[in-house]
Amino acid sequence: MEDIFKKRKDKLRTLKDMLAKSDNYSEEPASKVPDSGVFVKCPTCGAEYTKTEFSRSCYVCTNCGYHQPISAYYRLSLILDSGSFRELNGGVEPNDPLNFPGYIQKVENISEKTALNECVVTALGRIGGIQAVVGVMDSRFLMGSLGTATGEKITQAVEYADKHKLPLIMFCASGGARMQEGIFSLMQMAKTSAAVARFSANGGLYISCLTHPTTGGVSASFATLGDITLAEPNALIGFAGPRVIEQTIGQKLPAGFQRSEYLEEHGFVDHIVPRSEMRDTLALLLKMHVKGGAQNA
Repeated sequence: MEDIFKKRKDKLRTLKDMLAKSDNYSEEPASKVPDSGVFVKCPTCGAEYTKTEFSRSCYVCTNCGYHQPISAYYRLSLILDSGSFRELNGGVEPNDPLNFPGYIQKVENISEKTALNECVVTALGRIGGIQAVVGVMDSRFLMGSLGTATGEKITQAVEYADKHKLPLIMFCASGGARMQEGIFSLMQMAKTSAAVARFSANGGLYISCLTHPTTGGVSASFATLGDITLAEPNALIGFAGPRVIEQTIGQKLPAGFQRSEYLEEHGFVDHIVPRSEMRDTLALLLKMHVKGGAQNA
């Protein structure tokens, strides 16, 4: 297993460096960016906005509340204190353990387009003045599928938080296991879950934030092991999709089944948090649960 990961020498990269390559970023605050006049349409209700208007709402439809998936670095910029970002384990990249045809070329093409090495970015930063380890999954990279490098980066982040006695926050978004890596992908479910179990046994605080969609092997492992589980509005959360379940059991599912509101009502999710309130919510939770948090804020 020691040669399963491609590794490169880490370079010191600022959040601004990576944001400049993100789909959801402008170097100027949205309020100061001239309106481009280019319109985008909400895929849920059809409301139209200029791109600038949409960015001012953090890519949330102000008409129906639809939360558009956003890039990992952009999400980090929304929740971390300015200047506190430090990327962890950025040198871990996927390899091709099964010699799957076309896999490496596909990864290289996506990496060039997204500036991502994997579907998860792990970082050290502060939220409301309190230091934490934060991981964010990015669905633009192979639909956030769980691969060997994904599991390695998450496990290393959990172990870093454990070693340094820091809280852990994970933003999850995934379509499931990575088929190009077969059984090696499925092994990451046990690997990440074991790391979280050790972290929890040592008294670590783990906050899991479920975004749209969180499914498959990710939902069946580290995503649903949080001490506190938050979710964005109307996120699809579950192992198999609704259509697969209906076809399997031959029954119609309840309205809203597997959406975050349904799961909150049934006790699976602790609280639904709109994107605009996520940073403040996390800061409050850290102050409440991290020893000395109020003093360090």
